[in-house]
Amino acid sequence: MLNMKYDDILKRLEKSKFRNSFHLNKRMKEYVLDKGLDEIKKHAYQFVNTRLRAKYIKNDGKQTPTRQVHPVFIAQHACACCCRSCLYKWHKIEKNKELNKEEIDYIVNLIMQWIKKEM
Repeated sequence: MLNMKYDDILKRLEKSKFRNSFHLNKRMKEYVLDKGLDEIKKHAYQFVNTRLRAKYIKNDGKQTPTRQVHPVFIAQHACACCCRSCLYKWHKIEKNKELNKEEIDYIVNLIMQWIKKEM
């Protein structure tokens, strides 16, 4: 699944009523414009590394806020990259193992592709 084109994955996710319910609001779009995509990508790497990378996550399924807090969090939910269970279900990234660099890059690039489409 990691080699699947991002556009193909995003089209699949759009068919999910739940995943398609997430969108950036005006404030978040302004935040992205103010910070720039490079800074937002740094935030995405930070969030993925601190909230998803570990082999075992004590609060898996609850580590990514669903409120309109940060554009990356909303993108994570829209892209099914919000917890290890969703990563497995949608992207076949195994649970109970530490994410490797390729997987982290894949997640971040997918998040960024979604944010760009929302802008």
